[in-house]
Amino acid sequence: MTIRTRFAPSPTGYLHIGGVRTALYSWLHARKHGGSFILRIEDTDLERSTAESVNAILEGMTWLGLEYDEGPFYQTHRMDRYREVIEQLLEKGKAYRCYCSIARLDKLRSEQMANREKPKYDGYCLHHDIAEKEGMPYVIRFKNPGDGQVVINDLVKGRVIIENRELDDLIIARSDGSPTYNLTVVVDDYDMKIDHVIRGDDHLNNTPRQINILNAMGAKPPAYAHIPMILGGDGKRLSKRHGATSVMQYKDEGYLPEAVLNYLVRLGWSHGDQEIFSVEEMIELFDINDINNAASTFNPEKLLWLNQEYIKSSTPEHIARLLSWHLGQLDIDPVEGPDLHEAVKLYQQRSRTLVEMAEGMAFLYREIDGFNPAAAKKHLKIAALEPMKDVLSGFREIEWMPDRIQAVIDRVIEKYDLSLGKVAQPIRVAISGKAATPAIELTLSLLGQQKTLERIAVAIEFIEERARNQIIKG
Repeated sequence: MTIRTRFAPSPTGYLHIGGVRTALYSWLHARKHGGSFILRIEDTDLERSTAESVNAILEGMTWLGLEYDEGPFYQTHRMDRYREVIEQLLEKGKAYRCYCSIARLDKLRSEQMANREKPKYDGYCLHHDIAEKEGMPYVIRFKNPGDGQVVINDLVKGRVIIENRELDDLIIARSDGSPTYNLTVVVDDYDMKIDHVIRGDDHLNNTPRQINILNAMGAKPPAYAHIPMILGGDGKRLSKRHGATSVMQYKDEGYLPEAVLNYLVRLGWSHGDQEIFSVEEMIELFDINDINNAASTFNPEKLLWLNQEYIKSSTPEHIARLLSWHLGQLDIDPVEGPDLHEAVKLYQQRSRTLVEMAEGMAFLYREIDGFNPAAAKKHLKIAALEPMKDVLSGFREIEWMPDRIQAVIDRVIEKYDLSLGKVAQPIRVAISGKAATPAIELTLSLLGQQKTLERIAVAIEFIEERARNQIIKG
């Protein structure tokens, strides 16, 4: 049997972390078994669904590499099919028209609550003659079985039993004829031959209703796996205040897509004590039966650590491809500067995100806009003037290679009896505007001889101006 799973987001907002984890688990289950992964856009909420949200979903799936085998399918393109199924249920006596007014339903609910009864529709229109109401607005309700049980052998939750008497006759078509969620999702899963539904456990209450509709259609229900929710550090459901924004914000903040996937796969599933998984390992090792039944807690620091590990271990070519976009956000064209792969090698071990990396190496590709005030105050002192002049003189005369650059710095250190920091730090501020760079000889080699000489000369002028001002004040 070929496994068929689906991811079915509603395009009413961004693609968030919880949705991505659901998509990932569905994708992994299909890939592990050589099956098919289907993308379905549940866009029947016309008031809230937007093209922008659809694009955000598609963009997020592409960035993460969660390629789908079929789709995207749009529910708004399948209205005729839903109406066909509704008519079939009516003809079989599995559904009926309900003319009850909102006032009657509100009164019924109030009475049930006052009597401490579970609020649900009482089946009035199923048991009363409604011929005289033709021409009046109505909804269509599914005729839920009045007795028996729905047994869900959930792959995560275990065996779940729901008494049919606890379920009411839910609406499957609104008064304007539009189908409701529980009808459309059932028809879609049936038509698309979905045999494993992997989704959040907030849908567990819908499952017995959907199984009953499938049974009424004469269809075999799929296997279900309801994944526990993701919580924030405060123990509450993950939301914007916890950073649960669009998955594309993680791209904007410099996270690698494979680091995000790795973090999410571990947020509810594990394989021993292993923390880092390649995508190939995820596919090989993932087992839906190993998903934890308890809620998981989102830890931004853990994600950041994992991202740094991926940056450290990835090839410079891979990092450079992803980094180019971030450099573009800084209006930097990496073609106009040193080899980007070499720059990545310099920064891989010191960058937690691609944003940090791009900002850190920006001075290699564009002119610096002055010196950081604190760094200049600390390192571009009058005492650094003569050593800087000697460095500049020495740099003019050498072949531009790391060992030759370091030799000049070492001679100046020896001449003035200084520590490495007393010479290297003023150079760092001179060439980058800040006090932190990778190894000075490698950084200067990459920056290039001409730019290095020009920037050190500017720093010397800055120190000389500082000296003049001190004399005037004195």
